[in-house]
Amino acid sequence: MHLILMRPEVLFLFEGGMAVNRRPLVWFAVFWIAGSGMAAHLSSVGTALALCSAAVLLLALALLGQSTRRLAVVCLIGCMLAAGERMWADVRNASALDLPGDSHEAEVTGTIVSAVEVDGDRAMFRVTADAVRVSGEAAPRKIRERLLVQVRLAERPHQEVAAAWHRGDKVRLAGELARPAGASNSGGFDYRRYLESSQHIHWLLKVKGIGAVQAAPGPGWTAAAVLGRVDAARDWLGARMEQLYPADQSGYMKGLVLGIREDLDPEQFQQFSRLGLTHILAISGLHVAVFVYALGAILRLLRLTRERLLVTLIAAVPFYVLLSGSSPSVVRAGLMTMLALLAARMDKLKDGLHLLAAAAVGMLIWNPSFIEDVGFQLSFAVTAGLILFVPPVRRAMPDWRKGKSLLDLLVVTVVAQAVSFPLTVYYFNQFHLLSIPANLVLVPFISFIVMPIGAVALILGLLWPLGGQLLAAVSVYANEWTFLLVSWLGDAEAVRTVWATPPLWWIAAWYLALAVLCRLLPAAPAADSAHQDETLPLQETAAAGGLDAAPIWELLEGRKLPVWRRRSTGLSLALLAGAGLLFYAYSPDLLKSAAEVDVLDVGQGDSIYIRTAHGKRILIDGGGTLSFRKAGEEWKERSDPFEVGSKVVVPLLMKRGVHSLDLLVLSHLDSDHIRGLQAVLDAIPVRAIIWNGSVKHAEDAEGILRTAVRKGIPLYRAETGKQWKLDADTELTVLWPPAAGEGVPVIEDQNDDSVVLWMKIYQSAFLLSGDISSTAESAIIARMRDQNAVLSPSVSSMASRVDVLKIAHHGSKYSTSEEWLRFWKPLQAAISVGAANTYGHPHPDVLKRLQEQDVTTFRTDRDGEIRYKVDRSGIYEQTIRKN
Repeated sequence: MHLILMRPEVLFLFEGGMAVNRRPLVWFAVFWIAGSGMAAHLSSVGTALALCSAAVLLLALALLGQSTRRLAVVCLIGCMLAAGERMWADVRNASALDLPGDSHEAEVTGTIVSAVEVDGDRAMFRVTADAVRVSGEAAPRKIRERLLVQVRLAERPHQEVAAAWHRGDKVRLAGELARPAGASNSGGFDYRRYLESSQHIHWLLKVKGIGAVQAAPGPGWTAAAVLGRVDAARDWLGARMEQLYPADQSGYMKGLVLGIREDLDPEQFQQFSRLGLTHILAISGLHVAVFVYALGAILRLLRLTRERLLVTLIAAVPFYVLLSGSSPSVVRAGLMTMLALLAARMDKLKDGLHLLAAAAVGMLIWNPSFIEDVGFQLSFAVTAGLILFVPPVRRAMPDWRKGKSLLDLLVVTVVAQAVSFPLTVYYFNQFHLLSIPANLVLVPFISFIVMPIGAVALILGLLWPLGGQLLAAVSVYANEWTFLLVSWLGDAEAVRTVWATPPLWWIAAWYLALAVLCRLLPAAPAADSAHQDETLPLQETAAAGGLDAAPIWELLEGRKLPVWRRRSTGLSLALLAGAGLLFYAYSPDLLKSAAEVDVLDVGQGDSIYIRTAHGKRILIDGGGTLSFRKAGEEWKERSDPFEVGSKVVVPLLMKRGVHSLDLLVLSHLDSDHIRGLQAVLDAIPVRAIIWNGSVKHAEDAEGILRTAVRKGIPLYRAETGKQWKLDADTELTVLWPPAAGEGVPVIEDQNDDSVVLWMKIYQSAFLLSGDISSTAESAIIARMRDQNAVLSPSVSSMASRVDVLKIAHHGSKYSTSEEWLRFWKPLQAAISVGAANTYGHPHPDVLKRLQEQDVTTFRTDRDGEIRYKVDRSGIYEQTIRKN
């Protein structure tokens, strides 16, 4: 290990020192962030081991002369304090409501401590409760508990009533206390963990109707009441923005100028997200800079002294941060701006990296859970990357006199994309190859033209409405071209890439490779001159403050490596490491020989994802969110309603690195099986579709088939006896439905025309039975027993045993007959069913029959996603249990 560290191409990185001594605050912040991250993601034992590793690293740096002993001790103490603070915060983050079970009727009194969001038939806000009386208890509990309140609105006028509630109001509520849902799919969103870690919320309060809400104004000068006035000011400014812009642009401009993102069209946001442009809609450093510059220009007209000007700007920044929504990115920018202004006031202005470090430590001391916030991570990572990597990358580029600004912009864009890339694929699992040109063109256009025009139009409109409208018309035209370009670029499917969620070590390795690459890049233009200078004294191979160990390695090898070769070798290794990391992240399952069969938890529906041993990807059904809206109830629709395909199935497929689906199977055309597939077809390329050969007069069924035809996806009719050999170890055989003759029949009742598949992976068999009833089950058994039936020999040989049976129709009492179970003799059964569904699935009779046949049964409502790993030795199951 010692000899590896002493190699010249590695040692070159230490020349000039690691700058630990010159940037003590930066390194203190690095170890503070590391300590907080350790405690957030590791167990107590893991955190202790990680702290020991940090101590060893700091000791090594001190012994190698890369850090003073005092600084090493301070950094270690900071790391330990950060870890201790986070662990103490986790211990304190516990509910004062120690209640058994997951649901209780209760009455709550408290104070509204968030803005009230009215969306369709729901009003939502946070309450700090000071008294809770649980049903069955004689007296209320005097406690302090933060709750997330969801009020169901029964009539449209109730929206106006709920909108009149404000932060700071005192409320009395009656409803159902319920625990937030945990993750039910592997890699799925864990709502419970999100609320507990970031909001310190452990219970939801579900209120039916405004009749169960009593609200009255609270004290006028509490923190909540003051923030309520800020909410009112934001709403008032948002309403003025709506007057200036058409409906399809007002939400966008409110997000761009005011940081109000709730009214942004979900489809519009998705288009920006696809191209990695959502950071434009987040209030950040540029917005703060524009605010400070504009306010400074106004204050200069008042002829304030420099000191008073700086103090006024420092005092004004927090108000802007509050007005713009106080997201982590704007808090970071605000803190950095205030620190810079304060340092300028004291004539001790330091570089941006010190300001960034101070802001990071300050925010984590204030709220340790920021370390898990995506906005916090992206904001600080990209800002640090720009400060550290732009100068060396720019020095490695040609020094053009013409086009210098364009080259500068290109460098900033490329560096920002390179730094944000690992976090982007970790959290969002996609990267658009046109993201760099899109950011290169649109970021300066929106940031320096559209956003300032929108801000000035808003202010001018308050003083001169006609002038504000005229100025807004300019940005309306600009927005139309922006949306057109974003839509056109985003629809280029060939350059949209999907990435599986990488491990944390991969992210660390990426940043290390990036740092090494940027450290070595500046030497590239000077390589020829360095090649000529090979007769320097040995002592000059280490710069001042560096490690003079290169001669040792050179003497051991009997030769001396020139500087240019050391740089070239290091650069080549960094590029090779980066390419290897990209290859691994894009195809992490390439060397896996085991297959996976995952019964996803999609509520009251079906969706099964299969990855074969040789990497084929199959999806059977995609679930579906059913809507029972009546005419005249359109007002109940949410601005971004839950849809299982876009919210569950597509994110899960992306997290598993599904670049494309080799086969999509529609078991039948009922909504609870296919409605989610529209989102799948829109997001992921599909190479072939198998369906039951019928059509149904339903919007979702017709829409999916039309989409398949429009995209040119081959459609194959499933008929008894048809077989697909997907790879050397995976075989699909259709057991049902029987051949229907020529033409495509219209079938409204689809259950008994479901596609029933027998699947063999290695030597294990799965029977996937759609929604068939016992009538179809009996017909299948009769065909299986008929010697003339055209079935695969392997099916006939395996008919006496099935390893896993997917229970038909979510456990309906009309399916899974005793005859069916006796014929197939399944070892395990999987039931895809929604929790507390209104159909009574799975029926007790079905569960009884399974128990009598000694079948091990798993169900998604109780066990979450059911995962099967299949290799040559057999099947191994795993469930994602809901806690």
